[in-house]
Amino acid sequence: MISIRNLSKIYPSRTGSGAAIALDDVSFEIQEKEFVSIVGKSGAGKTTLLKLILAEEAPTKGEVFFDGQNVHNLRKNQLPALRQRIGMIFQDYKLFSSKNTYENVAYVLEVIGAREDDIKRNVPEVLELVGLTDRAENFPSELSGGEKQRVAIARAFIHRPDVILADEPTGNLDPYNTSDIIKLLAKINKLGTTVVLSTHDKEVINGLGKRVITLDQGRIIRDEEKGRFVL
Repeated sequence: MISIRNLSKIYPSRTGSGAAIALDDVSFEIQEKEFVSIVGKSGAGKTTLLKLILAEEAPTKGEVFFDGQNVHNLRKNQLPALRQRIGMIFQDYKLFSSKNTYENVAYVLEVIGAREDDIKRNVPEVLELVGLTDRAENFPSELSGGEKQRVAIARAFIHRPDVILADEPTGNLDPYNTSDIIKLLAKINKLGTTVVLSTHDKEVINGLGKRVITLDQGRIIRDEEKGRFVL
């Protein structure tokens, strides 16, 4: 499904003291319906890698293929179709403070032009999936961190993407809520969605028992089918 081939990303120095290498000749494949964790210390290149998969940034060298299509060869007007197949979850939630839970989730369907009856049917279904049926009318300021991240997951999943990219989704959460969020991502994966999780949380990785790709200074140092957090 996703093929990363000899991918490098180098950011020019703003001070002239040397370029920053975020990714250095990275190659791997992600199969359909896989659950893959990308781990590494802060600055290892995890977020950069997700941005390149989403075509939010261009590589310095190398290629990213999604279902056989080089995402960085797509024209600007073709990118929305790619991104409709990918759901994104962020550490800081990125919810609209002026919209309640229902409206935050429905917004994604509104943007892609979904019919009103489809929105009214799908949003409650997904809110039930993430356990937020009783919080549909609450605004982000009225939700806990764990609830906000559940809204973010619902928003990422509402259009039934083929892939969900989760960038440090538990970074702001306590262990209890962290466990719930990871279980929810595993549940979504079991429904058939490919999940790519970026994290530096050792307990999360060691509890999953799934494939782990370890980055260190922009390079892959380990890729294990049932990996553990080892740095």
